[in-house]
Amino acid sequence: MAESSPPPAANKRTCKNTVPFNRWVADFKREAIAEGIRPQTIEETIGGMTPDMSVIARDRRQSFFSQTFTQFYFKLATNSREKVGKSYLHRYKDLFARAEKDFGVPGPVITGFWALESDFGGGMGKLPVMRSLLTLAWDCRRGDMFRGELKAAMKIVERGDLRPDQMIGSWAGELGQTQFLPQHYYNYGVDYDGDGRVDLIHDIPDIIASTAKFISSMGWRRGEPWLEQVRITKNLPWEKADLAIQLPRSQWVAWGVEGVGKALPSDNLPASLLLPMGRKGPAFLAYPNFHVYTQWNQSLTYATTAAYLAARMAGAPNISRSSGDVPSLDYQQTKELQALLKQQGFDVGEIDGKLGAGTRKAVKEMQMKLGLPADSYPTTELLTALRERS
Repeated sequence: MAESSPPPAANKRTCKNTVPFNRWVADFKREAIAEGIRPQTIEETIGGMTPDMSVIARDRRQSFFSQTFTQFYFKLATNSREKVGKSYLHRYKDLFARAEKDFGVPGPVITGFWALESDFGGGMGKLPVMRSLLTLAWDCRRGDMFRGELKAAMKIVERGDLRPDQMIGSWAGELGQTQFLPQHYYNYGVDYDGDGRVDLIHDIPDIIASTAKFISSMGWRRGEPWLEQVRITKNLPWEKADLAIQLPRSQWVAWGVEGVGKALPSDNLPASLLLPMGRKGPAFLAYPNFHVYTQWNQSLTYATTAAYLAARMAGAPNISRSSGDVPSLDYQQTKELQALLKQQGFDVGEIDGKLGAGTRKAVKEMQMKLGLPADSYPTTELLTALRERS
């Protein structure tokens, strides 16, 4: 799901809808008209529509399955997707070259997202987007965010890009082969084939250019790398392995970080050491462009997977499956760890069994406090130490 900036804070999953739907719709229609959307567009898109309660159920559902980075990566960054991505890069090489000239974004970066978001158009979703957006806009959990998305979808119809019946997509309202939320579709969509409309569902030129423009808008740095697999050859100051810490690439080289398959330049390009599964798992240097990936999707696992799949499409080797043989906490252990860290005064966010940014930060700080290698990855050793302190 494309997100250029963090969405508004969501209410709790247990929130209750207190405004009757019909009254809410009447208020929304007045609000949309006041913002310049034509009454006939409103009726064409949501007239007589009722909420889809299954969409609310999906939005409220708590995931109980926690995957490590390598589990997620090998499930989604498949050899088949790499092969298709490379074939697209060859088939549409002139389009990709034009888009890179116009927006500065290399083709493999686009195809990496394209693969994960919809399997190159094979899985764009099957639900009426207008109904999903209307439902989520009415719902109490993320209503503020989706009111804006619903209005943007109406503007897409007014602009003539898509008819309402063509707007078939995911339950959360994303559209097209790289799964744009309607505001991104409206603001960053490019009519690259000159047919007078932006079609991110069918038109390959529009899909490539619009994705490039959106990535560029998030601060992509032309001509620079994004993620590179590296090898760690000796102990490092593990507390420096943090996306918030950027050091010259020469410093990582001085500390014994090596390239995989090629020498690592000892230069001043800023880089962070990314250890998604701690010091015993796969290691990467993440460059400033990697932050675009974490803006697109705030999940570090997704961002790293998309970025390294793109690197493979650009010619990098795959990571070794053996690098995923790292002892990891399961879902219940991670929830227990979060609860224990919260008892120690750390802000881990929701106790959900997921290793998010808040939990990783708390793990690192607790590791430093206990004198453990501070690589931000939870271990049974850390869990045992926290149990003893509770």
